Amino acid sequence: MLPKIYFDTDDNAAYVQIRKFADAEDVSNLGALPYGTKLTIEVVVSRRLGASGVVLRVCRDGDADRDIPLDFCRSDNHLDVYSCSLDTVMLCGEDREGLFYYEFLLLRGEHTAFTDSYNNCDFDLSERPGSRFRLLVYKEDFKTPEAFGKGVMYQIFTDRFYRGDEARSLTLKDDALINPDWDRGIPQYTSEPGEPLKNNMFFGGNLWGVADKLDYLKSLGVTYIYLNPIFDAYSNHKYDTANYEKVDEMFGGDEAFDYLVSKAKEKGIGIILDGVFNHTGDDSIYFNRYGKYGNGGAYNDPNSPYFKWYNFKEYPNKYESWWGIEILPKLNHENSDCRKYFTGEDGIIQKYIKRGIAGWRLDVADELSDDFLDELRATAKSASNGEAVIIGEVWENAADKVAYGKRRRYFRGDQLDSVMNYPLKNAIVAFCQWGDGEMLYNTLTEIYSSYPPCVSHKLMNLLGTHDTDRILTVLGRDEEDEFLPNSEKAKKRLSRDQLEHGIDMLKIAAALQFTAYGIPCVYYGDEVGLEGYGDPFCRMPFPWNRLDEKHRAEILAYYRALGSIRNTEKALDGGQFYVLKRAESSIAYVREKDGERIIVCANRGQDLDLEIPCGVIYKDLIDNKEYKNSVTVRSDRAMILKEIKK
Repeated sequence: MLPKIYFDTDDNAAYVQIRKFADAEDVSNLGALPYGTKLTIEVVVSRRLGASGVVLRVCRDGDADRDIPLDFCRSDNHLDVYSCSLDTVMLCGEDREGLFYYEFLLLRGEHTAFTDSYNNCDFDLSERPGSRFRLLVYKEDFKTPEAFGKGVMYQIFTDRFYRGDEARSLTLKDDALINPDWDRGIPQYTSEPGEPLKNNMFFGGNLWGVADKLDYLKSLGVTYIYLNPIFDAYSNHKYDTANYEKVDEMFGGDEAFDYLVSKAKEKGIGIILDGVFNHTGDDSIYFNRYGKYGNGGAYNDPNSPYFKWYNFKEYPNKYESWWGIEILPKLNHENSDCRKYFTGEDGIIQKYIKRGIAGWRLDVADELSDDFLDELRATAKSASNGEAVIIGEVWENAADKVAYGKRRRYFRGDQLDSVMNYPLKNAIVAFCQWGDGEMLYNTLTEIYSSYPPCVSHKLMNLLGTHDTDRILTVLGRDEEDEFLPNSEKAKKRLSRDQLEHGIDMLKIAAALQFTAYGIPCVYYGDEVGLEGYGDPFCRMPFPWNRLDEKHRAEILAYYRALGSIRNTEKALDGGQFYVLKRAESSIAYVREKDGERIIVCANRGQDLDLEIPCGVIYKDLIDNKEYKNSVTVRSDRAMILKEIKK
């Protein structure tokens, strides 16, 4: 990719161009490099800017600035070229990793110009310091799992996916309610969001059911299943763990789990578990607030081995909990026994990896300590020859995330392999809802230029989860519907016109999700147009008995086509990414690998025409039509074009 030219807003004839090279390779669009890299930076400045020199101002995160004058190299056609070298070994020292921020100063007498970057790649020039570029240096031996990133992920909320063989007897919990109406039943809900809710109503989905539907998942191109928590717990969502060492009997128990892992492996599908290691349930063997597990547990016995696993303010009724929710007492990972229970030899992390899982998604990763994450990665990798994937729930750019006043180091080599790519999800939604091409461009550019390449191609690209409104509902509804009371949201569905518009937008969103760098993750039911507002309405049962409805069949066929494209096109498996063309309401980007090239176009504005070079044919992988000379991307459409030489 050729470096872009960045224009001074005061004079479009004057420009500044920044190039970065590592071992003669152009890395201008990368802001994350391995330790040991020697970086050469060139700044090309138009004479019309009147600059007499260029200075690189750089600082390590939290340290003082350091100014490095660039050397004047040459002049060429009214352009001055300056350069300097940065050695990441010298920058990082013995740490072998670090986060740095930098900007360039163009010396113009009394009117110094500063670079002001808005996506870690592009920039404007400003009269005063603005936003700096980010440079993440990661350990040279940092690797992410080779296999992960290929194909498609699929997220399953077990209780709502499918009831397995009913001949197998499942143990019901005390106080559990069974909703027999799988097709039309509504999950429990409160009058107002945030009010207490027992979450003890079940629809009966289980792990036997997931195993029964593996062929269906394979038809979508699924290579990984991410399961919401499955460990023994009181609630239907299982984020209130009672016992990490047992799979919940209402989901089929350990027998169903082992069966699913085995059958999924036969079909080339890995199982990723939800690791809820920040807190437990108060109704657990560890806390035991209600005495269900005898007289032990931290709440009942200050001599319990679990007592120091929690932080009591006033024993026993005042203790730290997740966001102040008393039923979710927070674990104290400063206690080594508590930490080692999860991260130690034959601890919970290793136990399930040895039972065959492909990795972990870490709930509320921002609340897990650095020590915990360091140990978790080490033990997971040692138990899997490096192939277990570790995905963090992080909602923002994770390269320089600050959580609870502390800078996190997720991607420097000792912690995560990937995160849930919420920034991309938000940008895709903004593009589909309002035609905000600028936000989509900036997000794609910033994330790709912030993360190590081995991370970018493993990102969990989502459009919805158990925590968010259903994507079809988001894209089809009227904006004011978001503020309806729960009593109306429970039964609110899209009108015919809203549904048609929502489907058009969903096709654009899914095409972007499946072709951007990273791995697409489909939330169960999105591929058949399941509707619903936020929790709990985004957790409706899968509509197995209504798949013949016209709109569901249409959406399912589209997702199956995307899954096939995802699994067969080499360029989508870790291929280079760059933006080819962008406008206010449209974008076209390229994926390239080993001589194969795919161009993805998405358009929310006027019809967009793309010229095709002589001797080249583009084939739309969605409808298999071929184009030469030019191709028109219609309004409110997306195309996935493969370049074919004559």
